[in-house]
Amino acid sequence: MGFSSQMQTEQQLQVLRSDAIQERRSANYKPTIWKYDFLQSLRSQYDGEEYKLRAEKLTEHVKAMFVEAQEELAKLELIDIITKLGLGDLFAHETQRALQAVLSSNKKIKNGEEDLYITALRFKLLRMHGYDVSQDVFKGAFSITKCTEIKGLLELYEASYLAFEGENMLDEAKTFSREALMNIYSTLDTNTAEEVAHALELSTHWRVQWFDIKWRIAVYENNNNLDKSLLELAKLNFNSVQATLQKDLREISRWWRNLGIMEHLNFTRDRLAESFFCAVGLVYEPRYSCFRKCLTKITTMILIIDDVYDVYGSLQELEQFTQAVDRWDSSKIQQLPECMKICFQALHDITNEIAYDIQEVNGWNVQAVVHLRKAWTGFCKALFVEAKWYNEGYTPSLEEYLSNALVSSGGIVISVHSMLSLGTDEMIDLLGKNEDLVYNISIITRLCNDLGTSTVEKERGDAPSSILCYMREMNVSEKEAEEHIKKMISKTWMKINRQCLRTQPPDLLLPSSFVKVTVNVGRMVHLYQFGDGFGVQDRQTRNHILCVLIDPFHLGCL
Repeated sequence: MGFSSQMQTEQQLQVLRSDAIQERRSANYKPTIWKYDFLQSLRSQYDGEEYKLRAEKLTEHVKAMFVEAQEELAKLELIDIITKLGLGDLFAHETQRALQAVLSSNKKIKNGEEDLYITALRFKLLRMHGYDVSQDVFKGAFSITKCTEIKGLLELYEASYLAFEGENMLDEAKTFSREALMNIYSTLDTNTAEEVAHALELSTHWRVQWFDIKWRIAVYENNNNLDKSLLELAKLNFNSVQATLQKDLREISRWWRNLGIMEHLNFTRDRLAESFFCAVGLVYEPRYSCFRKCLTKITTMILIIDDVYDVYGSLQELEQFTQAVDRWDSSKIQQLPECMKICFQALHDITNEIAYDIQEVNGWNVQAVVHLRKAWTGFCKALFVEAKWYNEGYTPSLEEYLSNALVSSGGIVISVHSMLSLGTDEMIDLLGKNEDLVYNISIITRLCNDLGTSTVEKERGDAPSSILCYMREMNVSEKEAEEHIKKMISKTWMKINRQCLRTQPPDLLLPSSFVKVTVNVGRMVHLYQFGDGFGVQDRQTRNHILCVLIDPFHLGCL
């Protein structure tokens, strides 16, 4: 049921009188550019039977390629290409079997005597799939005299992003390969130069893989040595997945319109398409439609509640709102402006709605809704701390800021919903035992967000960001603070890399599906390096949405 029917004329007058007394801040967010009728018009022809049959035939052909790939390098290159083309999910079994064969080959390679390209490619792929391989394979493997081949340098650079804390050799490899690639960049052909620029802009390991598919296909189309059936299957698969995503987007946009909440909230961001896009970044596979829509609902509410605390509410109002969420009690919000009542009611209803969906998919456990409420309570309390800092003109130390940001980033809200949606209520016990992964992803979420939005927020007079906290604490320039934050992000990724290993103790081993979604949160927020895609829509995020959700590959006759 929408909120429109709940609003009476007298209540609207009360809101106007309240806002006249309480001067409200404004972030001047623009209306959404993704209109309801346009989203409802999205249809794809590429989920037809003829395309499915062609994809099945090509899939069998690629499986045969795994059998034919006898040499180790052939296996590794096939896995690498399949992963980059977004086909890894289709060939998960074949990939794992091939990697196991690589591991069990027990080749004795003397340090520095193997080609750098295969050494780096093997290391990268094994670490990507959770295998604990030593950095020692690179002893003596890279130097100015040995690294003259562009493929080896590029793979060394990509491999260095899979480093663990304390792996100094991989730190050296990253610095060395980056400088070497930059030095030879001007001598490269157009296609290779584009690959190098893409990697230097943001490493593959830090990118949302599904958002990179079209770019990868364009690159591989210029490779005459590549089996073209791989590209055809990649295009068919992309279009097939996009058809499912468009169906999900139509459904979630109907839900959003029926909710009707944005008709009464003029201070917040109406960003349904962007929220859905983020959900796709976390989990794109067609079988996760229900979970994807759940993530979209969560993200829309994170934005709205964040704007209530950052932009709209007075400190006294926010205290009452926080108490209401803490006790899940609507009687605590009766003195608040109507739009804050609407926000609370929406949060209440959506949380119950999601808990019901979890019941339908995974079987009911009454504790599910309790965990969801607890996560939202923690989120609101953390936002209230930041609101107090703003009102008091207080700038915390970076450590104090990040301690609170662990929760205010929204990472825990997403993680709890993910754990429950991907499994059962009992899986929350695992999260309680192994919180390091969620902690580190939450830190990256906050730091990347700050790098992308701190300038605008500082001009608007918002609460201090990590950059400002460090500037004031250490008495350094903004540029120095930004460099420090970037180094923190890199170090945090090193911790995450180790936490994704298959060799975690059994009592701390998180489900692989949960790990994948959680790590993708960290990758998703790196899009902030191109600007704030939620606050401002006419930048890179718009182009990403067009690429991933709207425009298919146009295929010839099959």
